[in-house]
Amino acid sequence: MQIGLFAWLKRNSSPLRTPALVAVGVLACLGIGVPAASAEQDIVQQEVTFDSHGVTLHGTVFVPRADAAVPKRPGIVLVHGAGPGPRAKYAPEAEVFARAGIVTLAFDKRTDGYSLAHRDFDLLADDVLAGVATLRNRADVDPTQVGLWALSEGGWVAPLAAAAAPDLAFLVTIGASGFEPLRTQTWNLGNQLRHQGISEPLRDVIAGPGAQHMADTGLFPEAWHDPVPVLERLRLPVLALWGEHDTLCPPAESAAVFQQALARAGNQHVTIRFVPGAGHTGHVTTDGFDKVGGLIFNGKPLGALGPVYTETMTSWIQSVVAGRAPVSNAEAVPAQSDTSRAPSSGAWYEAAAVRYAALAVMLIGFAGYPLSAWVGRTGRNPVRWPARGLAAAGLVAVVATLSYLLSIFATSGEGATALVAGRTLPWLMLQISAVGVLLATAATAISWWRARDQVVGALRVRLCVLVLAGLVFIPWALEWQLLR
Repeated sequence: MQIGLFAWLKRNSSPLRTPALVAVGVLACLGIGVPAASAEQDIVQQEVTFDSHGVTLHGTVFVPRADAAVPKRPGIVLVHGAGPGPRAKYAPEAEVFARAGIVTLAFDKRTDGYSLAHRDFDLLADDVLAGVATLRNRADVDPTQVGLWALSEGGWVAPLAAAAAPDLAFLVTIGASGFEPLRTQTWNLGNQLRHQGISEPLRDVIAGPGAQHMADTGLFPEAWHDPVPVLERLRLPVLALWGEHDTLCPPAESAAVFQQALARAGNQHVTIRFVPGAGHTGHVTTDGFDKVGGLIFNGKPLGALGPVYTETMTSWIQSVVAGRAPVSNAEAVPAQSDTSRAPSSGAWYEAAAVRYAALAVMLIGFAGYPLSAWVGRTGRNPVRWPARGLAAAGLVAVVATLSYLLSIFATSGEGATALVAGRTLPWLMLQISAVGVLLATAATAISWWRARDQVVGALRVRLCVLVLAGLVFIPWALEWQLLR
């Protein structure tokens, strides 16, 4: 409740009331503001710690102002999105829930066991359940009315926690994906690159062979986590929200997955909603890429919380804890910018064994040719120059392509800029190098044929492996869109 000093003086008797009122009026006329009690004073923030798997986690409990008529309140634990998860980032949501009478826990995500290259959703779910226990042990919280709110990556973690603790009261998700993290990320990267003017070939590579390479090498943690079997175990009331401008997670497809999986679970209290004018986090955006207003975090706005988003969540939770959980219903699905795709179509040449065999042949052929020449002299070589060109161009093309795709995944495509015909400068150079490999393969083969009488012994073996690498490079480059 907000009470200004002027209003307080009018409502309270005091010998000093009249002089004080005069002073307030004079200050107002002079343009000197008298501070009013802020909305935040309706909320008490209490620091807490709790342990999970040997790690002490730090959090803040946002508590509504005490009300003798409501000795125990519902509680909610906020589950982080991907990346570092400082609790301050979730303060806007925490304050909204607290003002709605819900005791809210926001905590710092663990750093031990969580990084760009490693994460464990089951471990994160256990952290969430430790937070739930912390709320349930409070005297002002009804332990039977504690639920979860989850953003983005939390949409994979929170269902795991809910499946492990079926006595949770409710689950709210915003921007949750119905697909594996790898498929979701390639859809996200495709949108980011399209927004930056990048052409289709590079986007196709990221969604296909690039994604497969990231998963096979273990560089994309939890790549194949399937949320569907977990959703099929949930019977608690679920409110699943997506921003209508979500560009990080396929909203229309994910909503369908959630609806169908939860229906198979026999869940009769699933509400599907799309937040107008909101992006992935539910905050205000114009197109899904910008963030309008709101808290400044790390020098960037988080986007304001829109009234539709906050009212939808708080009113739904209040209905659930009052014993009036809405029966399953879903809004019409809005148009989605593009359809997500699985990293692999199941074709034989996409099998990991085939792809790694091809990669091994190319690396051995392109790198082995100069190494073998350095280790032992083989005498006169009439194919020296085209062969050297092939080895150099091939090695650069393969290693640089894999490195460039890795950098795009690591940076989420930030900084990629179209230079020519929707191609980034690195991608354009990779395509030029691929053409160079084709020309060098042809030149090496022709030179070898012309001087075949002089190519004998170890030199013949070296050239066989090198040309084989060049021939294998052709279908590999076609799959990686380097010749498109």
